[in-house]
Amino acid sequence: MIINKQLLLTYLYLLIYICLSSGVILYNKWVLSPKYFKFPYPITLTMIHMGFSAAVAVILVRVLKVVAPVKMTFQIYMTCVVPISAFFASSLWFGNTAYLYISVAFIQMLKALMPVATFLMAVICGTDKLSWAVFMNMLLVSVGVVISSYGEIHFNIIGTLYQVTGILAEALRLVLTQVLLQKKGLALNPITSLYYIAPCSCFFLFVPWYLLEKPGMDPSQITFNFWIFFSNAVCALALNFSIFLVIGRTGAVTIRVAGVLKDWILIALSTVIFPESAITGLNIIGYAIALCGVVMYNYLKVKDVRASDQLPVENIPERAVKDWKLDKKSSDIYNDDDNKVGNNTGNISGSAHSEVITDEEAPLLPSSKLSYIGRTQLSSHNA
Repeated sequence: MIINKQLLLTYLYLLIYICLSSGVILYNKWVLSPKYFKFPYPITLTMIHMGFSAAVAVILVRVLKVVAPVKMTFQIYMTCVVPISAFFASSLWFGNTAYLYISVAFIQMLKALMPVATFLMAVICGTDKLSWAVFMNMLLVSVGVVISSYGEIHFNIIGTLYQVTGILAEALRLVLTQVLLQKKGLALNPITSLYYIAPCSCFFLFVPWYLLEKPGMDPSQITFNFWIFFSNAVCALALNFSIFLVIGRTGAVTIRVAGVLKDWILIALSTVIFPESAITGLNIIGYAIALCGVVMYNYLKVKDVRASDQLPVENIPERAVKDWKLDKKSSDIYNDDDNKVGNNTGNISGSAHSEVITDEEAPLLPSSKLSYIGRTQLSSHNA
């Protein structure tokens, strides 16, 4: 039997994505846990990730000139990049802090609330409309998460609140990305997203770090290993590009299915690597119910977007390759006229029916040029 090399490469990309996404989550938990690496400073860890991401972006844009920066005005930066970066930093901060209190398995179950939070924020901001079918799906997801929470053995209200707050911040960040950047016609690819947002997010993280975390840090008690933190940041960065490659190879629907598979694998792995994160039958039942709601919601959204015929599915791999080569064309141009959005498929935000596809551990804002056929990766954030 002849093996299709392209198909084999696609599965390899999917495997790399699942491994990186699961690995970064487990890696963060291991680093932050007081039982293992003993570095219980989530804001510091997140700042390391953002600082590393910013440095890589500066090198790629300014030194290697892999891609040209967009024409960013002060007004656009303050009204678009700054608020998005603030909520992005908040989502990472709260999400990583949750690792100190609750298990990886339970965190993944709570992340099923992501579509609920995003939908509610979209309705409030006027980018989506409330419908009976979607409302029932959201209700099903919420009921499933409540059942899963009730069955949690080591339930911790503080950790749960941190995680839920992080989910809300991430949902608002996604909606703001759509509302603000789409309105301005600002086109950002993964590298330019990193270039503008990572430094700003790092600044926003510095404030709570200085006020809340720094006073309690004892240098004599801190275990600092350069290679641990460096490899952790590299893995988070590599995750972003694996997401971009997988979407370009298969489409947003496939990566979302891979994300669901990844969540189940991650829950199982976390119980093996971290024995304290045991799960119960009620946990599984509740999470299964929530996933049913998530799958149905995805089906409805994908069906609507495909019906709108905004982006032919067969063009996705070709467009991805062109984007990854980062041709310095209209995708990197800002059009001053809000009513003339040069290359609309190059915007970081899509139509009113699509959001940025992202992964909960990725420090970048991936390009949504390929996100028209699907919704956001239904997980949270944290890098």
